Amino acid sequence: MGFFTAARQGRKDDAELGKGLWRRAHDRFHRGLDRYHQVLEGVEDEQLYAELVEVANELAGLLERVRVVCVEAQRRSPSEGLDIPGDLAGVHRSLSKAGNSLATTAEAAAMLRLAVGPVPVGAASVRRRAESVFEQVADAERRLAEDAAAGGQPESRSG
Repeated sequence: MGFFTAARQGRKDDAELGKGLWRRAHDRFHRGLDRYHQVLEGVEDEQLYAELVEVANELAGLLERVRVVCVEAQRRSPSEGLDIPGDLAGVHRSLSKAGNSLATTAEAAAMLRLAVGPVPVGAASVRRRAESVFEQVADAERRLAEDAAAGGQPESRSG
């Protein structure tokens, strides 16, 4: 990404995500995804690499979903600091857990990369950790929808 493209994306992120809590949740998830992809670069076993790439592709698909949740949360409860809004505390908790789980998924992939010889169970440990990331992102989406149904501001579907 070039300098001007990065600057433009930064302004877009500031406008959509703010500079507080929701931006941090989104950026943390994005960094975890970047870290996972960095780990892939050192995998020499072709079969393991193929399994880890499959997981990487599935995880990459979550980034847009996390962004949508964070943009909507910012719209409903704007944040320029680190105070967690009470009505969306569950959404933040789920996003935070998803970011943590993504980091442990990258860590599990790194441990497999360092394994000596063939890995008998392949990427099963990485897949297990990735499943928790999917569950936590889905939980954040569910909690955001429940907040809207319970009288929070309705979700906007405009793009």
